Amino acid sequence: MKRKILIITGILAIMAGILWIGALLSPGSYVNAEKYEVNTDGKKLSELIRDFKKDNPKYNVPPEVGIADGRRDSSDLWFHVYFYYPEEDEIVKTWIQADGRKKTTFAFVAINKGLRLGNWSYINKDFSHRENKEQKRRFEDRILNKLKEMMLPAVGRERN
Repeated sequence: MKRKILIITGILAIMAGILWIGALLSPGSYVNAEKYEVNTDGKKLSELIRDFKKDNPKYNVPPEVGIADGRRDSSDLWFHVYFYYPEEDEIVKTWIQADGRKKTTFAFVAINKGLRLGNWSYINKDFSHRENKEQKRRFEDRILNKLKEMMLPAVGRERN
């Protein structure tokens, strides 16, 4: 009986080690980002975000910070978008990437404490389970769900 327990424990330890090494070696720049699938193309989503920020200017990052929405260069795969939470004095880093089939990935990447860049905490990595859950809830309530609400009238107009 002890031998079976040792074998099972050994197998579980080896599997856990493989998963841990796999996570360390996983490809991609934003492996920990919380990704949401949005049913619209990338251009429309970026326009919705622009309109959202125009209608809700408190979510615009103050210009003195020196970061802007957009691609870093012509080879960038992601359209980076930044939001500001004035109540918490935090900058939210996100990106969007279209898949070419009227679906777009909208990813919640990180939170920067304050207006001085360099204090980034990455979602699904640097927060405790409780803090991570709260950050995602806040993002979904303040940004994602509002964007989805803005998409509803546009979908209705397209069908008519």
